[in-house]
Amino acid sequence: MSMPLLTDLTDLPADVIRPGYDRDGLGTGILHLGLGAFHRAHQAVYTDDALAAEGGDWRILGANLRSTEMPQAMTAQNGLYSLLERSESDRLRVIGAHGHKAIGGDAAAILKAASDPAIRILSLTVSEKAYGIDRAAMDIDEAHPAVAADLARPDAPQGVLGIITAALAARHAAGHAPFTVLCCDNLPDNGTLLRAGVLGMARRHDPDLAARIADQVAFPATMVDRITPAVTDRTLSDVERLTGHRDLAAVETEPFTQWVIEDHFPEGRPAWEAGGAEFVTDVSAHEAMKLRMLNGSHSLIAYLGQMLGLRYVRDLVADRALSALVLRHMRAAGTTLPRNAGLDAPSYAEALMDRFRNPAIAHETRQIAMDGTEKLPQRWFSPAADLLSSGGDPRAYAFATAVWLGWLSELAAKGEQPNDPRAARLMQLVSQAGSDATALTASVLSLPGLAPDALVWDEGFTGATSRTLARIRAEGLRAVLATELAG
Repeated sequence: MSMPLLTDLTDLPADVIRPGYDRDGLGTGILHLGLGAFHRAHQAVYTDDALAAEGGDWRILGANLRSTEMPQAMTAQNGLYSLLERSESDRLRVIGAHGHKAIGGDAAAILKAASDPAIRILSLTVSEKAYGIDRAAMDIDEAHPAVAADLARPDAPQGVLGIITAALAARHAAGHAPFTVLCCDNLPDNGTLLRAGVLGMARRHDPDLAARIADQVAFPATMVDRITPAVTDRTLSDVERLTGHRDLAAVETEPFTQWVIEDHFPEGRPAWEAGGAEFVTDVSAHEAMKLRMLNGSHSLIAYLGQMLGLRYVRDLVADRALSALVLRHMRAAGTTLPRNAGLDAPSYAEALMDRFRNPAIAHETRQIAMDGTEKLPQRWFSPAADLLSSGGDPRAYAFATAVWLGWLSELAAKGEQPNDPRAARLMQLVSQAGSDATALTASVLSLPGLAPDALVWDEGFTGATSRTLARIRAEGLRAVLATELAG
């Protein structure tokens, strides 16, 4: 007999944690774009804690620009879903911060919701490639499909930047205050980046609108952290066992969570500090530590794992040699962090290794390996350039780069491609370089926007990378590990 769907808070076991507030007694104040697992395990949970602590009309209207699956699941469940924290003893909590309905695949409905004066914060977790922003130019990428479509039809926007710009214009025309735009994607300077994109879109349509946005709209920066593996059949079956209900929106995660936020919300905000959020005047130091140490080492783990057939992060860090290389990478990244910012890089590295070892977290290396050309500029190549400029030893970064190139080479040999927006170009460069490791290193690092010029033209770095790549190809990755650890 099929279990009932999770649609309300009745008939739940006593040990399931429930929302600590009357859901129907609170209004909606946040429109969130991107109902992926990370949002459901992170920002929505902080909002749940805020509502329990201080209430307020801050419930969330969730929306996806394209996909309808999760909005339909959450609507069917009246906005409720289960958060399963994996550790030695699993902990289950039902999150109620979302409203009863969600929007899926309906840009017009999203624009209408964003134009509603009740919405005071528009937050996002849509991934960098969805924005259509040229980071190097700090402007829109007019070749991006969604950006191009919204430039052609600003009255019917389909993309993130077009919808935000149109909603801000509509609110101004109606005499409503602008919402705060809160980027929660794992990107460096995410508030500044999104502001540049919105201003770029607005300038193309209405320079006066762009000037008002620049003067009146807040784009706080954030740093977000919580390991959130992909939902699996086991996730769903465990949730069903623990709640007695089917839950198509369930998510699993680790106990650790962190959110550092620039405190700039002209129209107010929830009491997110009740969930442990930290409000600061400058997020950049925390952001650098997370991107370079956690995300950077995660990418190294991903490509090592993919080459060695290790499915999960926990499997790789259980290997003593591989774990030592990951810790070496973290320590190298730690030397690139801002001085006098109150950061404790050695302690952070040890804490990260403990999190990675969590046997209950099934975080797939395949999942982390996606979108390398979007992630590696800030995770590896910028810190490597900083290390070079300070006279440091970039060997850890040269090794990581060689592993990534070795993985790309293996994919090409098998007739496969990476899950990457530049997959076709990467495979073309692998084919053109053939067995020449130096040529492959030079051509990939020279891709526009991938690596700083100081790194591309540094013969020490590129030489170390190409030599290591040549050895990986000739001897195999395992054979190269011992040399790396002995160096």
